[in-house]
Amino acid sequence: MILRIAFFFLMAVGLVGFGTVAWISTRPAPSAVAGKPVAPTTKLVLTAARAVRVGELLKPEDLASKAVPISDPAIRDSNPDTATARRDLVGAMVRRSLGVGDIVTNGDVMRPGDHGFLAAVLQPGMRAVTIAVDNTTGSAGLIWPGDRVDLILTQSISEANLPLGRRVAAETVLSNVRVIAIDQQIMQGAVAAPDNQAKTVTLEVTEEQAERISVATRLGRLSLSVRSADTSQASAHPKSGANTVWAGDVSPALGVSTPPPANDVVRVFQGGGEVKEFKY
Repeated sequence: MILRIAFFFLMAVGLVGFGTVAWISTRPAPSAVAGKPVAPTTKLVLTAARAVRVGELLKPEDLASKAVPISDPAIRDSNPDTATARRDLVGAMVRRSLGVGDIVTNGDVMRPGDHGFLAAVLQPGMRAVTIAVDNTTGSAGLIWPGDRVDLILTQSISEANLPLGRRVAAETVLSNVRVIAIDQQIMQGAVAAPDNQAKTVTLEVTEEQAERISVATRLGRLSLSVRSADTSQASAHPKSGANTVWAGDVSPALGVSTPPPANDVVRVFQGGGEVKEFKY
């Protein structure tokens, strides 16, 4: 009799234990233990939003993001819209070609400020020249590394004998030159200006074009004009512009502009405003 009671007791305990285990197994796992959050298993990383060829400079529209396992060595992007990692990659040179959706790792890029960045990004025989810009001349912060621009010189001619329509002129000094850096993006550890506007733009030019820029900076104000992204018709070797626009061409109110002297006429300006012409 005692053995029978003991047997039924053990059976009851076993059934209770089995039921408890089954109930626990059907409950969802707690998201946190003793107030400690569960470590995430994925992270957001930067990816290529479009195909990018080796040697190109990354622009904001070239970057996207996706979730990958936490152990992936890719560059982390904790916020797809405003992460520091995304901003730091703008203007970086791609070391290998990337396809759409490819993860961007630290080894895939060379950032502005890295040792040898300028030497690596310049094409053979080219030079890097930096010019000063402001919010207006620099296209209001809309220019990015990798864009192609025209360099326009505007100058005032303080010659009293010239009509009003010939005292201000603009001309395209250089055409279709590549932007390779925007001020703080080229200097390691530099801090962006409070208004977040670029103060300098670095261009890739030939030796002769670098000399033209050096002269142009002494003549007047330089501004940049962004070219179309379609470079299929662009010349492989940027050429200097030859057309000059005078104030009288823009505003007829300044009077009829005086045509430039012919090639066979020499004008000599003397004291007192006297002008003599010699034909040859």
